[in-house]
Amino acid sequence: MMHVLKSPVPRFAARGAATVAAAVAALALSGAAFAADPQVSLKTSMGEIVLELNQEKAPVTVDNFLKYVKAGFYKGTIFHRVIDGFMIQAGGMDAQLRGRPTNKPIKNESNNGLSNEKYSIAMAREGNPDSATSQFFINVVDNPGLDYPNMNGSGYAVFGKVVKGQEVVDKIKGVVVDDVRGMENVPVTPVVIQSATLLKGDKLVK
Repeated sequence: MMHVLKSPVPRFAARGAATVAAAVAALALSGAAFAADPQVSLKTSMGEIVLELNQEKAPVTVDNFLKYVKAGFYKGTIFHRVIDGFMIQAGGMDAQLRGRPTNKPIKNESNNGLSNEKYSIAMAREGNPDSATSQFFINVVDNPGLDYPNMNGSGYAVFGKVVKGQEVVDKIKGVVVDDVRGMENVPVTPVVIQSATLLKGDKLVK
């Protein structure tokens, strides 16, 4: 949340216009720091992926994702659907392909101006646009066909992008997959999310 500082200019009135301008600029930079987009580290069995989340364009989706992150929900889940030339999907099942109880579905924010371009992260869902819970996917190519309004009048909500670990995404997309228990494109060797943590301070990717 951006912090509002009450009427700072009168304190600098006697110091001249240049000083006032410098003070206002400094306050603007301070506000920008408060508004910085959060970053989440996914440490996987194939390496680390850092995601930067777009709070401004997808506030509901980012809040939902961070609730799962902070609850430790993603630890031990896998990338259970991998399609090279399309996307890699995760966030709902463990290595035994068992699901986990989720929070209530969220409102679809696909009409936010963000595109399903390569290395963006978006919410997976069912046919109902407002059915996304914990599952997400990372686009491994540009997928404009998933954008709003899509052929069904709603798209898949993008809420961030990979800012570190693109090479890890590329490794995951190339793993050997098979059909398992009626599910298609499941990695033969599980790609496990070992932890999902909110980054702070000097851990942030610049």
